[in-house]
Amino acid sequence: MLLTGLIRTIQVAIALVIAYGTLTGDFVVVVNGVLGLGTTLLPAGLKRAYGVSFPTTVVLWVAVAVLLHTLGMAGPYTTVWWWDHLTHTLSATLVASVGYAFARAFEEQAPGITLPADFLFVYVVLFTMAAGVLWEVLEFVGRLLASWLGHQPLLVQYGLQDTILDLLFDAVGAIVVGVLSRGRVDWRETPIRELVQRTR
Repeated sequence: MLLTGLIRTIQVAIALVIAYGTLTGDFVVVVNGVLGLGTTLLPAGLKRAYGVSFPTTVVLWVAVAVLLHTLGMAGPYTTVWWWDHLTHTLSATLVASVGYAFARAFEEQAPGITLPADFLFVYVVLFTMAAGVLWEVLEFVGRLLASWLGHQPLLVQYGLQDTILDLLFDAVGAIVVGVLSRGRVDWRETPIRELVQRTR
């Protein structure tokens, strides 16, 4: 109940950021806020539509990551030097955990296959870094497209140094989850298991 209340509070906070963006005429803040709020509501929608239940802790994890990004777009990304590093590290742990859960799901569904701890560590890091590179490419392409159309980009890229630092902190988040994966963290409380079983 407490965690659910925290999620609702975060959603209200994101809605307030959207209102702030609307009042200040900041289209980028509004769009990022709306997309972020939609992301926090997605688990409930999937549960209603497909019966897939996401653990409350996972939903809270996503909500915190989304809130930090949404708040960042309203100013802290440019005024607080560590904000971008924090959001990338937290988001990377989320991506890494999804990659880890999928690997364990594959392992469970493939009789006779056991993934060594060292392999899982390397896989989790590579999976997360690949996602991080894709994100940076999307930022770059988005900036070029926005410039071509004469609009402000929805995601801001501050140059090569920013990209390298983003990937560095993506790696930090990936390594944290990779180290935890060596202890064979129980992934069965994640919705990945249910999703895999539904595709069998």
